[in-house]
Amino acid sequence: MLSWLYPSSYFISLLGLIMWFYFRDNRKMSRLMSTTFLGGFFVYLFALAFANGTLSFKLFVLARDLIVLGLVSQFFSFFKENKLIFFIMLAVLFGSYQFKYKSYLIQTFDVQTEIKDNSILLDEEGELIIELKEGHGINELESIIKKYGLAYESAFVMVNPDQTDLDNYYVVDIPSNKENALSKIEKELDKSDLTVWVEQNEVFQVDPLPATKLPPPSSIKYGINDPYLDQMWGFEAMEMHKLFQLLKDNKVTATRKATIMILDTGIDAKHEDLRDNYKTVNVTHDTDFNGHGTHCAGIAAAVSNNGVGIASFSTDNQFVEVSAVKVLGPRGHGSQRSVVNGILAAADNKADVISLSLGSRSNHQKQKTFRIAIDYAKKAGSIVVVAAGNSNMDAKKYAPANTPGVITVSAVDTLLGRASFSNYVNNIEMAVAAPGVKIYSTIPGNKYAAFNGTSMAAPHVSGLIGLMKSIKPSLTTNEAYEILHNTGKSTKNSEETGKLINPSKAVATLLKEKNTIN
Repeated sequence: MLSWLYPSSYFISLLGLIMWFYFRDNRKMSRLMSTTFLGGFFVYLFALAFANGTLSFKLFVLARDLIVLGLVSQFFSFFKENKLIFFIMLAVLFGSYQFKYKSYLIQTFDVQTEIKDNSILLDEEGELIIELKEGHGINELESIIKKYGLAYESAFVMVNPDQTDLDNYYVVDIPSNKENALSKIEKELDKSDLTVWVEQNEVFQVDPLPATKLPPPSSIKYGINDPYLDQMWGFEAMEMHKLFQLLKDNKVTATRKATIMILDTGIDAKHEDLRDNYKTVNVTHDTDFNGHGTHCAGIAAAVSNNGVGIASFSTDNQFVEVSAVKVLGPRGHGSQRSVVNGILAAADNKADVISLSLGSRSNHQKQKTFRIAIDYAKKAGSIVVVAAGNSNMDAKKYAPANTPGVITVSAVDTLLGRASFSNYVNNIEMAVAAPGVKIYSTIPGNKYAAFNGTSMAAPHVSGLIGLMKSIKPSLTTNEAYEILHNTGKSTKNSEETGKLINPSKAVATLLKEKNTIN
């Protein structure tokens, strides 16, 4: 119901305000129009309040809608003396709403399309991704395109198309009145002599799980002055004091600063505990109206020993910097296409570590684009770290956690058992564990909060690998995994979780190997 109530009530309130300006000198009509405006606006606020989404996102939507409401109504007030122009403009406004803006408003809280008889959500802006044979153009599929009224565009963007086949991929949008024919369309495209591959453009969503009571404060001394260290039980579990002592005793320095790219909802680049470690690759990614990306960024690369907030995997911040590629919208929704484009963008921007705290249930046999994108990233020197997922099931059924070539991360709780929500990683080739319950970290607006999730576990591993890559830039995915696995601590059910990362032993092993090679 909210999918139509929200845009309809908003447009009614907009019309009421416009007509109030027009009839302002007519007492009876102005009163009627003000009543229309107020009634529509109260219904709008009701729809907004009960829509899905975080409070910060709803406040953003409210501010956006109020700005449009004010600007459009003021614009119309200038033409109230000329009835012809006024009503022509009103007709244009109605047409624009009906054919364009209405769908935009609906998508604010309804960005997913669930196809009938299909448990997987698809991106309503383009439900299918197809690969064409080399040397062919999508216009050669004209008969299928016209038959179903399909729209299409190039799916992926990358700097080095010669290193991948993804430049031959297109995203195909199915009109809403043809969605029930999805399976038929997919089969027809798949049978075409012009296509190599057809897969569904699945939707990804992150839902941070707010934590309640935090564990008792730790009494361990870390030798740094960040005030919220006692809220970070994961530091004690990972024996971070031993890592800090190792770095100090061995006078370890970075060969070069490693870049950790968080592919998520963006990052609050101005956060007090991130800004000195933050690197901008695109200013549009430097805000976060959801909070999920900023929380992950703090876990991986918060500024340590600065007298504010929390800390990360070093004491002097010479080792890593963090950056954002926004692949999810304000509500934490994205698609396979947006995530793949994010991986390509991160690789093109020379990311040392690509951190993906996202995913969804998926058929691992139909994830060719992820496999190609991961290969592209590995060729560029990136190590890709992915959350296992929060559905208490086999991570093999989750993408991109099930993609070959990534390091998949499960979550452990404060007792070092598999977190009740965490997917298990028995069938994943390269998997480790990290703290993922009651994880205290940064959120937008210079604030801090605790969340649960494998989303919180993955950036722990990303932060540690970033430190390792700064010491040995040539470190590969397989090398990193072998070190983390061989030096990791056993959990209460290591078969399901993988080994819990042990930063001091991992870095000690890396230094030993590096010195042996040198």
